[in-house]
Amino acid sequence: MKHSFDALMQEFPMVAILRGITPEEVVEHTQVLIDAGFRLIEVPLNSPDAFTSIRMLQDTFGHQVLIGAGTVLTMAQLTELVATGAQLMVCPHTDVELIKAAKVAGLYAMPGFFTASEAFAALHAGADAVKLFPAEALPSINVVKALGAVIPAKTWLCPVGGVNPENVAEYLQVGARGFGLGSALYKKGQSVATTKANAEAFMASWKAYQNELGE
Repeated sequence: MKHSFDALMQEFPMVAILRGITPEEVVEHTQVLIDAGFRLIEVPLNSPDAFTSIRMLQDTFGHQVLIGAGTVLTMAQLTELVATGAQLMVCPHTDVELIKAAKVAGLYAMPGFFTASEAFAALHAGADAVKLFPAEALPSINVVKALGAVIPAKTWLCPVGGVNPENVAEYLQVGARGFGLGSALYKKGQSVATTKANAEAFMASWKAYQNELGE
């Protein structure tokens, strides 16, 4: 089943990053994320036995949500990702050749960037979204506003790093369109109950922002 990246991001524009998750726990944590409303799940490749986790998620939830790998750095990793059937490639950097190869393979590509030049290079290569990483290193959240003034308006501009339920609205107000959520959502070894509570907090922040727009 080929998901629509745009449709899933419009439904709930937050990518769950499960860095450090193990195959033994990945399904249970992902289930509570899906129950809370998450539609894009990423397992970074520097997690234990990451491809096993990705295959398990694709087999279990691939018909419902978009599954992918994060911290993809090489063509060999991309090839292995394609073999899992997962449809999303996330990387921390702007590697034009990697982005192009992902698109040729039929995957959605969400590369990292930190400058306008990197963002435009990624988009020119076919990126479906660009993740501003590490967002917490920015001197001011208004950098997102400045970038958004030049990056095409329909671009999925997604801060990653330092995002929490309390600052989601602030980022959205200055031009962010989505997010990648790391340690504020999932930390290695945390309980499923904690993942559930964190996921629901992010969903509540999104709904509050949407309700405010509707008033």
